Amino acid sequence: MGNSFSNLAAFQSLHIVMLGLDSAGKTTVLYRLKFNEFVNTVPTIGFNTERIRLGGAGASRGISCHFWDVGGQEKLRPLWKPYSRCTDGIVYVVDSVDAERLEEARTELHKITRFAENLGTPLLVIANKQDLPRALDVGEIERQLALAELSPSTPYHVQPACAIIGEGLDEGMDKLYEMILTESHADPERMLLSFLRERLRLTGTKYGCGGGGCGACTVMVSRYRPATKTIIHYSANACLLPLCQLHGAAVTTVEGVGSTKTRIHPVQERIAKAHGSQCGFCTPGMVMSMYTLLRNTPQPTMEDITQALAGNLCRCTGYRPIVDGCKTFCQETNCCRANGVGNCCLNGDDETLDEKQQLFDRKEFLPLDPTQELIFPPELILMAETESPQTLTFQGERMTWVSPTSLEELVQLKATNPKAPLVMGNTNIGPDIKFKGVVHPLIISPTRVKELFEVTHTPHGLWVGAGCSLSEVQSLLEEKVSQCPEEKTELLKALICQLRHLGSQQIRNVASLGGNIVSAYPNSDLNPVLAAGSCKLSVISVGGRREVPLNQDFFVSFGKTILKPEEIVVSVFIPFSRKGEFVRAFRQAPRKESSFATVTTGMRVFFSEGSRRVQDVSIYYGGVGPTTVRAAKTCAALIARPWDDETLSQAYDVLLDELSLPPSAPGGKVEFRQSLTLSFLFKFNLEVLQKLREMDVITGELPEKMQIQPLPKEIQSSLQEFQHVSKDQSNQDPVGRPVMHRSAISQATGEAVYCDDMPRTDGELFLALVTSSRAHAKITELDVSEALQLPGVVDVITAKDIPGKKVRTMFGYSEELLADTEVSCVGQMLCAVVADTRAHAKRGVSAVRISYEDLPGAIFTVEEAIEKSSFFEPRRMIERGNVTEAFKNVDHLYEGGIRLGGQEHFYMETQSTLVVPVGEETEFNVTSPLSRQDAVAETLNVPSNRVTCRVKRIGGAFGGKVTKTAILASITAVAAWKNNCAVRCVLERGDDMLITGGRHPVLGKYKVGFMNDGRIAAADLQYYANAGNTVDESPLVGEKILLHMDNTYNIPNLRGRAAACRTNLPSNTAFRGFGVPQSLMVVENMINDVAMVLGRPADQIREINMYKGPSVTHYKFEFSPENLLRCWEECKLKSDYSVRCKAVTQFNQQNHWKKRGISIIPIKYGIAFAESFLNQAAALVHIYKDGSVLVTHGGTEMGQGIHTKMQQVASRELHIPPSKVYISETSTSTVPNTCPSAASFGTDANGMAVKNACQILYQRLEPVRQKDPKGSWESWINAAFFEKISLSATGFYRGPDLYMDWDKMEGQPYAYFTFGACCSEVELDCLTGDYRTVRTDIVVDIGRSVNPSVDVGQIEGAFIQGLGFFTLEELKFSPSGLLYTRGPSQYKVPAVCDVPLQFNVYLLPDTQNPHAIYSSKGIGEPTFFLGSSVFFAIKDAVAAARSDSGLAGPFSLDSPATPERACLACASPFTQKIPACKPGSFKPWALNI
Repeated sequence: MGNSFSNLAAFQSLHIVMLGLDSAGKTTVLYRLKFNEFVNTVPTIGFNTERIRLGGAGASRGISCHFWDVGGQEKLRPLWKPYSRCTDGIVYVVDSVDAERLEEARTELHKITRFAENLGTPLLVIANKQDLPRALDVGEIERQLALAELSPSTPYHVQPACAIIGEGLDEGMDKLYEMILTESHADPERMLLSFLRERLRLTGTKYGCGGGGCGACTVMVSRYRPATKTIIHYSANACLLPLCQLHGAAVTTVEGVGSTKTRIHPVQERIAKAHGSQCGFCTPGMVMSMYTLLRNTPQPTMEDITQALAGNLCRCTGYRPIVDGCKTFCQETNCCRANGVGNCCLNGDDETLDEKQQLFDRKEFLPLDPTQELIFPPELILMAETESPQTLTFQGERMTWVSPTSLEELVQLKATNPKAPLVMGNTNIGPDIKFKGVVHPLIISPTRVKELFEVTHTPHGLWVGAGCSLSEVQSLLEEKVSQCPEEKTELLKALICQLRHLGSQQIRNVASLGGNIVSAYPNSDLNPVLAAGSCKLSVISVGGRREVPLNQDFFVSFGKTILKPEEIVVSVFIPFSRKGEFVRAFRQAPRKESSFATVTTGMRVFFSEGSRRVQDVSIYYGGVGPTTVRAAKTCAALIARPWDDETLSQAYDVLLDELSLPPSAPGGKVEFRQSLTLSFLFKFNLEVLQKLREMDVITGELPEKMQIQPLPKEIQSSLQEFQHVSKDQSNQDPVGRPVMHRSAISQATGEAVYCDDMPRTDGELFLALVTSSRAHAKITELDVSEALQLPGVVDVITAKDIPGKKVRTMFGYSEELLADTEVSCVGQMLCAVVADTRAHAKRGVSAVRISYEDLPGAIFTVEEAIEKSSFFEPRRMIERGNVTEAFKNVDHLYEGGIRLGGQEHFYMETQSTLVVPVGEETEFNVTSPLSRQDAVAETLNVPSNRVTCRVKRIGGAFGGKVTKTAILASITAVAAWKNNCAVRCVLERGDDMLITGGRHPVLGKYKVGFMNDGRIAAADLQYYANAGNTVDESPLVGEKILLHMDNTYNIPNLRGRAAACRTNLPSNTAFRGFGVPQSLMVVENMINDVAMVLGRPADQIREINMYKGPSVTHYKFEFSPENLLRCWEECKLKSDYSVRCKAVTQFNQQNHWKKRGISIIPIKYGIAFAESFLNQAAALVHIYKDGSVLVTHGGTEMGQGIHTKMQQVASRELHIPPSKVYISETSTSTVPNTCPSAASFGTDANGMAVKNACQILYQRLEPVRQKDPKGSWESWINAAFFEKISLSATGFYRGPDLYMDWDKMEGQPYAYFTFGACCSEVELDCLTGDYRTVRTDIVVDIGRSVNPSVDVGQIEGAFIQGLGFFTLEELKFSPSGLLYTRGPSQYKVPAVCDVPLQFNVYLLPDTQNPHAIYSSKGIGEPTFFLGSSVFFAIKDAVAAARSDSGLAGPFSLDSPATPERACLACASPFTQKIPACKPGSFKPWALNI
């Protein structure tokens, strides 16, 4: 007995079920885990109570946990049964027991020991020391356990009567029980996300968008189904899960999966070590999606993985490393190339696998053991099995939630409350409440009405419960397809086709079939198919049951059906198809996955047996009107006629006339949508013809050229090649090695802290912004009285409250922090509501009343700005040679242009600021990027030394957290100053997108003169950037546009002009690349046009005009293009460019409706700030007496790995392992006057500063080392301290003196150039505009990489972000200047489905760069533009399609090359049928920005 730690050893690897005796004497099953996950914190016994409380033990796995009485082994045996095989022992915790309940406690203990005896299960008892004499009869325990007849040969044998005694257990148990409770006051408006983050302080689950569109808040929900006695696990978005709906559910958050304090889960480890976490904000969501998949499918396929991750967005990595980490769980990924190895072992290379370079080694990974996963809480099983269902009612501030248990009760509720919505998955009602401010006094949640989930099989089809989730429906249909004859499954397969792309996995897991139908969205994926398939609904009300056919009469208007308000859909009948009947479904969406459809269709045709004559046909469309529409006239034109070209040709004309859209139709894309209706019918025609041939109804093969196969989607193994470090380099020196991001593990476990993860301080308030709803108007009244009367609202901050500067000035233009008298864009900040909670602040915002007087002459487009001469000064011009004269001596002159849309930063962590007043002399701690210190100080009218800005990390920025963050931090600081308490401001996604602006839309025009051989003699380029309503950094963007307009081409006569247009849109700002992507896009489009005029391949024109030999830019900067040319040649070689060009040509000859395109693009990108004063950095390095090192520098960690690289620098310079170097945060109290982490110069500048500080310290230690050359680092540091040698040093880097003289049009604005080249190939569906990037090869010269894994990640992430800009992302503004696209539902950034199927990155070997630390190069921004290679590959494919239509020569294709633009540019016979809308003859739905 006693503290017998030897007895613990046997328990260390066991799976145990934790049992506890609470203060009422009741035993509770808490959870199952490995014993050593909670051992070793409390000194005496090592009972990690804090881990249990916060680590997601009971709390995060079972929010609605209930205490239960063991009641003898009869009750326990069925409860234990599911876990008996995978659990090795029981740990029994005894809390304090009063003397009067001593006998009861002993009885409970007796039951547990007898239970363990009967199961043959080891038992471990944990109790307080003071309870031992009273509660634990040791002899009795020994006698009871002895009856179990355990012997040394028993697996996991422990000595009987092993009791561990410890002090301080009471407090720990109280904390533990505090978290395992029933939430009896759940507010119907409270989502699981806010409950986790604010109530339970489980902040690993992130807020990304609030609408289920980004996946950052993904959790795993588990439920027990008594009917089948099974446990189901599914991923879900916590931001859409009402807390009230989780009765009886177990919720697993990322904290519950694994922790750095105990052990990390293989999913967390592999994503981190495969370098799949950069800023880390999306990582917990990725982990949870993958973890849930593995709980259901321990050995998934690649298809499983891509489906699981389809609903998770990442803005940093480019997804490839995430997928690489996840696919190590696949059975089929045994090839070394698939596991991070640079070369494949199958390529005949004699090198052994161990000698090959790799970014990660899968041999280091923990194995996945499904038996080690957390069990479903047994008390929830017992509750589900034994509890009598009772109606649950929850009352909130504004809403009541009722959850009935029977169909009869549900019918009565709906009869008495016909306007109350039914909520199943909350994917429709939830967003309406959150984003549209809809308030429902009563919500009915029928999730416990079993009739809504029943499935009935009949000879003619299936009755599927309306409450079944879409995922369940998909699984059910797939199972049925495998069981039924093929002729019966046509409709089932069509529905499966749509279900696979309907929303994300998280959405499908909770959204119900009935809810999807009655929502009656006009672009519904399922309704057209269900209607075409003659499905019907069974509905019920107090008047009885009836069946309602799903047909053209069912859909009345937008969101309305013929169902009466009191009627409830119970089930949906899905009929089997007949012989000779064919059903197909098609959809087109802005993004291939997790995107609302642009147009959907369901088509069914039935032929008489052995005939091609149409007996019946049904065609429905979504997305071409306010409801699901039946093409009745088209069907009439097909019935009783033979299915042939003549019939179909007439049907196309009828369809075009029948489904015409007005040019100003909501949603826009009118020509495209009409074209899709024809394209889908044509696709259906081809598939039907193929089926009729297979049935020998018609003869003759469909020409292979006319067939349409699906676009490829199988992800291939990718390569990442980098240069090995020298064999002479010390193993301890990490520079040049692929070191994991230093925070990757904590980001994967959810322990990494971001601004909004910081605990609330006492009295803290929340700030929400009130913004303008007008683009150009006077403010006539600002009434905040109603807002101040609302519960929780404390204050409203206006411009009058600002004690210091009320404006910020740049380039001579002033921008108000809060508008006072006039507004100049929709989204301009007017005032701020301060309240005790986010919800109250948001309601306060809605209560502020503003009156306006519209002003004339609002300007939105570049053309309007040019017409009215609305520009920000200065405008810039630069010229080399004499362009005008050169134009007179060329063989060809061509004029063209291209329009580039804007781009939203879409950093995963929205703008977040926390301001805390501290001290007694007007001091403030501001959690925000450091360059905001001066702005806050000026606003508060205090010295900068009273304002400390600090930041640990931010969840992405890309240029968007510089200028606008200063304003937001300043406003928040005013609120904190005025109310003398901490104030937090975290923008919701929609507000962030509305307020903060993005990348500048640019209109580029050019006139180019060139020779017959392709040499460009002269070019004149004009750039017009839409700057928005304030100047921001737009003039600097214009300057950088002009400085890069040559790209890699030596054009002897070159002129460029740039203007920042002043408009009434939200001000645009810095964005990765800072104008360079827009600049180069115009130039490369010009090159492309030259090639098309000459009828030559574009790569030849590029190569002819490239810089060669010692070169000088158009601003007289000398450089060597040697590595540029090496990148170009290496890219052609690595990509097999010439071979693949021929293959593309052959493919296009063999396919009419699909085309491939290929493009290779070079880049030359200038690094550092042209504004010389920004090229400086400082660092502070401390060495402590134990030898540990603390490094602080001026760079902000936002995912680019700057802290990791600084750790590597310090490690090398101090000659110590990286583990001894720690970087806590970046703070103005340690490093003042920091410059922005931008211009791809962060590592260059801060690295040199850290290096300088470390070298100073290492030099100081020289005398100590000479005295004791064989001493250890620790002994040297200790000796230095006693010799009074300073162990702290400041390092400083004075960067290059760069400049640009715009009057002389010359200068040296950059320290050096980063070079690269990229080849991309796409496959395009000419009928829909959908495409897949088949392969991308990138070669980049980044000198000698400090960290190849970080740099490759930056290259890939920038490329994918560029791919989004050039092919996918569209900002849409209303004619009145309101941003439509204010969230991931409307604004599509690249997802996993957009990653090139083969994505290879090669770092150019054997290169040097004397201008940066360790011969490296800046890499954060340059490769963004290489995403344009996909744009030009699409344009190449479009050109091939146009060629089939007899069209040749240059053509217009603006950026982004969306499916709409690509499809219309292909000029297929169907798009040519669509009558063009004459500009100016109608008011468009959206502006052409």
